[in-house]
Amino acid sequence: MYDILLTLMLILSVFIIIVIAMQPTKTQSASNAFLGGASQLFGKQKARGFEAVLIKTTVVCLILFFILALVMTRLF
Repeated sequence: MYDILLTLMLILSVFIIIVIAMQPTKTQSASNAFLGGASQLFGKQKARGFEAVLIKTTVVCLILFFILALVMTRLF
């Protein structure tokens, strides 16, 4: 049982790393970091399409990882 849960946790952690690495950046260039990104101040939009799917997948995977970690600490 421990080996199965540990394997699931390892697979889930690799998947989380991949999903987070695939997410697009929020700034277009390094100058926006110094200027504060004033061009996007009033243009905040909800994520749509692929970006929304990545955000939801990340949240679900992180919740599953946290629950799996708690289960493993309680069982073993």
